Amino acid sequence: MGARLSVNNNRASTTELSEVSQSEACKRQRASSSFLDENLRLIPCLPDEISLQILARLPRISHFNAKLVSRSWKVALTSGELYKLRKELGTTEEWLYILTKIFGDKLLWYALDPVSRIWQRLPPMPKVSVEDGTRKGLSGIRLWNVVASNIKIVDSIREWFGTKDAFDKIRCCGCSIGSVDGRLYVLGGFSGAAALKRVWRYDPIVNCWSEVTPMSIARAYCKTGVLNNKLYAVGGVTRGRGGLSPLQSAEVFDPRTGMWSEVPSMPFSKAQMLPTAFLAELLKPIATGMTSYRGKLYVPQSLYCWPFFVDVGGEVYDPETNSWVEMPIGMGEGWPAKQAGTKLSVTVDGGLYSLDPSSSQDSPTIKMYDHQDDSWKIIEGDLPICTDSESPYLLAGFLGKLHVITKGTDHNIVVMQADRQNRLVSAASTSSSSSGESLQDFSQDVAVSPEHIWKVIAAKSDGSTELVSCQVLDI
Repeated sequence: MGARLSVNNNRASTTELSEVSQSEACKRQRASSSFLDENLRLIPCLPDEISLQILARLPRISHFNAKLVSRSWKVALTSGELYKLRKELGTTEEWLYILTKIFGDKLLWYALDPVSRIWQRLPPMPKVSVEDGTRKGLSGIRLWNVVASNIKIVDSIREWFGTKDAFDKIRCCGCSIGSVDGRLYVLGGFSGAAALKRVWRYDPIVNCWSEVTPMSIARAYCKTGVLNNKLYAVGGVTRGRGGLSPLQSAEVFDPRTGMWSEVPSMPFSKAQMLPTAFLAELLKPIATGMTSYRGKLYVPQSLYCWPFFVDVGGEVYDPETNSWVEMPIGMGEGWPAKQAGTKLSVTVDGGLYSLDPSSSQDSPTIKMYDHQDDSWKIIEGDLPICTDSESPYLLAGFLGKLHVITKGTDHNIVVMQADRQNRLVSAASTSSSSSGESLQDFSQDVAVSPEHIWKVIAAKSDGSTELVSCQVLDI
């Protein structure tokens, strides 16, 4: 009896213990499930919709460290959804991207956050072969070089194929730079003696380069501009049987479809009015600049026979009529020229600005185009820069102000801002009516020019680099 009672008691205890264990297990499972759910969220205890709103307000310069918080944060910070939200919230930021050239034709990109004044070096651009179309073996090596450029095995693979020395010497020059839809584009250029059709795109969201649909024509030194969120490539030169030949053709890239389509060729109407066939054979028409202004593309042009350039005004492309018309006379004749006939300009708050380089007597001046009067007018003189080097300056417009990028007397890259933009505008109206994610901290004090108009907002020690081009991305 006692034994039976003992057995029954043991069974009861076992049953009770079993029920308690199952209950605790269920509690632990629910707690574990809740814990996992919380860990899967971007921020525990917050819906992801709210967390994205928070992340979208982080400064871009903080994204490098924020990606290290968790895998989910890295995915969110490299997603297109977050950057669409930034546009909706008005938290996008304008960064300046500068292309430089060192050691012959080696190209390096740098990005500048003008608010924190921190520089970021971009991943290296993919190298190209001597010919536009290459063997699959070399193509594979190029791809490997892009993906794992820091791994020593790449050098061994190159040596096995006998391409190490040749590959290191291959450079691309004469490429053109554009930006649309928050991405950088590098178009064409020369590789060896061959002109290229190829186009590369840099996506700052994922911080990498990729190759996109090539242009329909191989071009080098073409001019680029953006209208209606489409990237235009106009003119340039290509290599034919008789040497370099200027191009009159144009085409446009739509980032939504990833495709190029044709645009009517530039007429070069003034070039057709040369008095003799000899001059027509000797002087070749070429586009020397391009800017988007008042909803149209303005393309200044020259006749050239190297090293001589003769200005012949320019032409204007209207996307609504899909046709070219002659540029206003005052605009074309007064457009300031850089070296080799190149004409730089930038639009800031709807105004078209250009820099007139210094001569032996005069200092550089900033000019603004008055479309009502069809003339260029000086709005600021005596710029504190030197323009006697081969590639002395670039122009950019961001943060609602005009900027000049130049090389200082100490060979540093200097970014100068027109600190009193309102004064410039009023003066014009008076006269007219991972690898690649390493950060470098900028620690120099802001300097103000004696005129108190221009101030240095950033500087970078970069030795003997040459300024090539610049773009502004707002993402």
